[in-house]
Amino acid sequence: MPSLVHRAIAEIYGTFALVFFGCGIVVMDSFPGARVGLMSIALVHALVVSVAVSSTIYISGAHFNPAVTLGMLSVRRIPAFDAVVYIAAQLAGALLGAFAVTALLPGAVGRLVAWGTPLINSAVTMKSAIAIEALLTFFLMSAVMGTAGTSRAPRIGGFGIGLTLFFAIMVGGPLTGAALNPARAFGPAVMSGTWAAQVVFWIGPIVGAVVAALLWHHVLLRDDGAVTEEVIV
Repeated sequence: MPSLVHRAIAEIYGTFALVFFGCGIVVMDSFPGARVGLMSIALVHALVVSVAVSSTIYISGAHFNPAVTLGMLSVRRIPAFDAVVYIAAQLAGALLGAFAVTALLPGAVGRLVAWGTPLINSAVTMKSAIAIEALLTFFLMSAVMGTAGTSRAPRIGGFGIGLTLFFAIMVGGPLTGAALNPARAFGPAVMSGTWAAQVVFWIGPIVGAVVAALLWHHVLLRDDGAVTEEVIV
């Protein structure tokens, strides 16, 4: 297994890519003459995650998400100290990615969309937003556990995970922004100062990821004898 330093660098890289391209496409959707639409926003997030997971899965396990890391911690798939380092690396990568967006893209446009910070629709209550984020993250974590948590799964890299993220954003994007990831919400929130709903993007995804991890580890994968021993997500 690679050293913890190498794994942390991989987590920084992957989370940076997710936040930079994810926030970047949201900003570009507001750029005059460059409307890309929800499907393109979902597709960019999905492809970035697919490629980043596929390229780093055998280095760090490719979490890129504090909720995923805590889900893995809940089923003892990662040591507690390593989990803390992973989450710190993910938040650092998110900050760097968001900073790059603010430094490289037009400020007048970026500020209109809070630099890509996920925002909750005014028609959605706080409780509903948490439930939506939890449910969507449950399916995302299920994709992680089902495609990379067992040696019997087909070797499709991160594309099953990316495709699940695509569906989640298509459904949840107009409602909560479909962060499904505390780091994805945290980075641009720091740069934009938009903190109103940050609790949603921490509680919801963490609850959803932990429930999914427990279900897959203790029920769905319990008797197949194929749960991978190393931390691969």
